[in-house]
Amino acid sequence: MTTFLQKAFGFDPSKHNVRTEIVAGITTFLTMAYILAVNPSIFSNVPGMPVGSVFTATALASLIATLVMAFYAKRPFALAPGMGLNAFFVFTVCLTMGYDWRFALTAVFIEGVIFIILSATKVRTWILESIPMSIKNAIGAGIGLFIAFIGLQNAGIVVNSDSTLVTLGDITHGKALLAVIGIVISCTLVMLHVRGGILIGILATAIVGLFIKDPETGLAITQFSGSPISKPDSVAPIFCQFQWSQLLSWDMLAVVFTFLFIDMFDTMGTVIGVSQKAGFVDENGHVDKIERVFMADAIGTVAGACLGTSTTTTYVESSAGVGAGGRTGLTAFTVACCFALALLFSPVFLAIPGAATAPALIIVGMFMMQPVTKVDWTNYRESIPAFLTMILMPLCYSISDGILIGCISYVVLYALSGKAKQISATMWVLAALFILRYIFI
Repeated sequence: MTTFLQKAFGFDPSKHNVRTEIVAGITTFLTMAYILAVNPSIFSNVPGMPVGSVFTATALASLIATLVMAFYAKRPFALAPGMGLNAFFVFTVCLTMGYDWRFALTAVFIEGVIFIILSATKVRTWILESIPMSIKNAIGAGIGLFIAFIGLQNAGIVVNSDSTLVTLGDITHGKALLAVIGIVISCTLVMLHVRGGILIGILATAIVGLFIKDPETGLAITQFSGSPISKPDSVAPIFCQFQWSQLLSWDMLAVVFTFLFIDMFDTMGTVIGVSQKAGFVDENGHVDKIERVFMADAIGTVAGACLGTSTTTTYVESSAGVGAGGRTGLTAFTVACCFALALLFSPVFLAIPGAATAPALIIVGMFMMQPVTKVDWTNYRESIPAFLTMILMPLCYSISDGILIGCISYVVLYALSGKAKQISATMWVLAALFILRYIFI
């Protein structure tokens, strides 16, 4: 059995523990399982795309991509249709530009094929390794702030405000109160070094949610009702529904490029940040097995397009599993198994409220702040771009915007300080492309 785990998942019995890897996988799944509810909800705005079919496509795309990550890349990262990319698919391509959903699926498919080529030729790795270490360290911390902000919003601890954009919510009632209780439980377990403390915190918080009512509905926040088992809908209505008639149009080119651009840098940022937390980044900033991680991401996108959903990408919530001790492909395999089970037991996992998973995101976000200690804050050419990279991710609600602005400011500040010769040719090219992106897209 040990030999199989070593060959299949890169499991080393002297370093890794089977129980820890499985607990980490379940933890990651629980923190990202919201996509199985959110993705169909977003696609419900598109006429002709059955919500049930989209749910099944979302689960299957996540399952396939994460299995590739488990067996091929042997990393504890999970994949699913990306947030932001699904919104671009629906609200921009379909509803604003007025294109049929088949056109958008075709663009996603083309993007995935291009990514496979870029990954096989190591172009994505070349771009990644050209990014300075100060930016890489800031990316990890920025993602930490970003996922913590997502957790706070999902819990209702941070809410929208007309005067200040966001403000503190009512933490004495409803889901915000439940999240606060969950934070206390989870933090206590983490401080006591309880193995699987993050997962235990999620489950304990969900149970507490049975006894706390939502002020708006008067119902318990955690709801378990009806049959726990349901048959998944068929993906036949949306399977391989591509539209090739506008393959060479300018709009298709623009849509493919945008999908490509956002996915590339969201994935790069996620992989760097989570890899730093997992200890997969060496002192030179090289991420071990990065080509295989990118290939798994690319294959997942192609599979997702064929099944009928938007771009599949590596999830920042993988950091929750890494925080719980996951280090091998066995963690990803566990996540994939959870997605398979979710097809049959969707009523059960959907009953775990966002307020119960929010504490995990907040705590892991704190864990991911550690790389900021490696930034030389007295060297302003390095620290200013690093700070912009880090702070813009949560403020712009975008990993890619943080990376892009960080890289542009890095090149500009080095050039203005008379250090232009120290900037690599790759960084000059990337900065120029990033500036053009903001001008024309």
